[in-house]
Amino acid sequence: MEIRHLRCFFAVAKELHFARAAEKLHIEQSPLSRTIKELEEDLGEQLFIRTSRSTRLTRAGELFLEHVPRIFIALQQARDSVKSATNGFRGQLRIALSDDITPSRLPSLLALCRQEEPDVDIRLFQVPLSQQIKGLQDDLYDVGFAQSDDVGENIAAEAVWSDPLMVAVPARHHLLRYKRIPLDDVLQFPLALCDPETCEGHARQVERVLRRSDRQPLIAERVSSFDLMMVVVSAGFALGLAGGPQIVASREPGVVARPLAGRSPMLTTYLLRREGETSEVLSRFIERVQAIDLPGGTRPAPPSEPGVQDEVEL
Repeated sequence: MEIRHLRCFFAVAKELHFARAAEKLHIEQSPLSRTIKELEEDLGEQLFIRTSRSTRLTRAGELFLEHVPRIFIALQQARDSVKSATNGFRGQLRIALSDDITPSRLPSLLALCRQEEPDVDIRLFQVPLSQQIKGLQDDLYDVGFAQSDDVGENIAAEAVWSDPLMVAVPARHHLLRYKRIPLDDVLQFPLALCDPETCEGHARQVERVLRRSDRQPLIAERVSSFDLMMVVVSAGFALGLAGGPQIVASREPGVVARPLAGRSPMLTTYLLRREGETSEVLSRFIERVQAIDLPGGTRPAPPSEPGVQDEVEL
């Protein structure tokens, strides 16, 4: 089995069409078909069912596809390690990011790491939560951040940061008469929420907050990022629910941040790592994570009487 076999398999598995896969790989269809046949003979299993009308993965092909992307990641990391050593770095820290973690903390954290340990090469990987967990288990990442502690066995999840869940409201919306908006009032309007496939942990935490009300939410959009959520809100299509710092960081014009009424629900960010021994580099990194706090001006407002305007224009 060679790398070319994996690249060809991955292209066909993604396209489910040999001609399109061959075009994507910049090769002819005949050598692509031969390469797939060689791979199937090596594995002793058929990976594709191919007819005149369609191409689909067999069960064996589906299982093989789960492993191939991780092989590519491991190969790329091996190349990166060589480059790091060539460039004078003495260590490497591979950090996985899921759920679009609080942007206001990450630059400060990375700057502190570079200042205190300039000889450690830091690599960032933005991945879905499920991929982060698998990557930690397979030693593809050293540490990660996500908004979920439901991470299965052999992974430790430590709560490190908390942010207020706030409502992103279009400017001039009549809900802005509230300084703190009741949840039932929020649910009278369509919502733009993050897609659970891309922000799984964040979506779970928001879902728990929504279940506090008997009113069924109307989901207008499932968006792939908080930036896109702010675009939808700014256009007046829906309200959004996100961490306060994430709304502030978007800088989308025409969006106002408001806390929810009552005790402000918090979004928790967890640091994830494999259980067991921790390297000195990782231990020092965890200490920096625990020391990082939000920049001034982004903490939730204290409770006050409704009816008083207290806008955060973004």
